[in-house]
Amino acid sequence: MTKPMTLIGRAAGFAAAMLLSFSALAAGGAGLQQAGTDLGDRASLQRGAKLYMNYCSACHSLKYLRYSRMAEDLGLGEQEVMENLNFTGAKFGEHILSAMPAEGAAQWFGTVPPDLSLTSRVRGPDWIFSYLKSFYIDDERPLGWNNTVFPNASMPNVLWELQGVQRPVYGGRDEATGDPVIDRLEVATPGTMDGAEFDQAVRDITAFLEYAGEPIALKRDAIGVWVILFLAFFTFLAWLLKKEYWKDVD
Repeated sequence: MTKPMTLIGRAAGFAAAMLLSFSALAAGGAGLQQAGTDLGDRASLQRGAKLYMNYCSACHSLKYLRYSRMAEDLGLGEQEVMENLNFTGAKFGEHILSAMPAEGAAQWFGTVPPDLSLTSRVRGPDWIFSYLKSFYIDDERPLGWNNTVFPNASMPNVLWELQGVQRPVYGGRDEATGDPVIDRLEVATPGTMDGAEFDQAVRDITAFLEYAGEPIALKRDAIGVWVILFLAFFTFLAWLLKKEYWKDVD
C-alpha cells in the first residue's frame, strides 16, 4: 500500500502545484494591455522583424528560427534578409543568434540576455506588449531603467529613442512595505514617435515574437481552411451516397 499511496500523494502534490501555477499566471496577467496582434497581417510581421533585428537581436537570439524560414514565412527574399536583417554574418540557412558573447553579457548586464524564441508562448503577447511599453527612468538601477510589468529587470529600454523617456507618477504607498506605488507613467521627454505610432511599433514586435514562438501557426491556419472545406465536401458526398444506397429500402 505504500507505493500506491506515494503515487497518489505525488499526483495530489502535482495537481496542487499546477493550480498554484495557474493562479500565479492569472495574477500576472492582471493589468496587462491588450496587444491586438494579427498574425495574418504580413506587413505587421515584416515591420516587427525589422524592428526586432535592429533593436533586440544584438542581445537576444531566436535560436529556434532560421533566417531562411523567416524569409519564406514573411514573404522576404534572401538578399533582402541578408542585407537588411542579418547583422552577424550568419548564413541564410542558419539560426538567428545574438552576436553578443555570453561572457561579456554576464559582465555588462549581470546575466546573459535570454533567448526569446518561446517568450510569447510562456508569457503571452499581452505581457510582451505591456512590458515593452512600461519602461521608466530610475536612477537607482544600474542601467538607469526600471519596468512596472517586470520590476528590477536587467534590460535597458532599447526603444527609448522611439518612445521617449517615461517617468513614474506615484499615487500613495504600499500598505505592507510602505514603498511608494506607481500610479501611471508619463512621457517626460518625447521620442521620435507619438503614442499611436509607438503602440503600433510595439504591436509589430510582439506579433513577430508571437510568430517566432510557433512559425507553423501561419501555415496551420491556412491549411485549416482547406481541411474544413474538404470535410464539408466529404460530408456532402457521404450524404449523397447514403441517399443513393437507401433509396430502394422500404
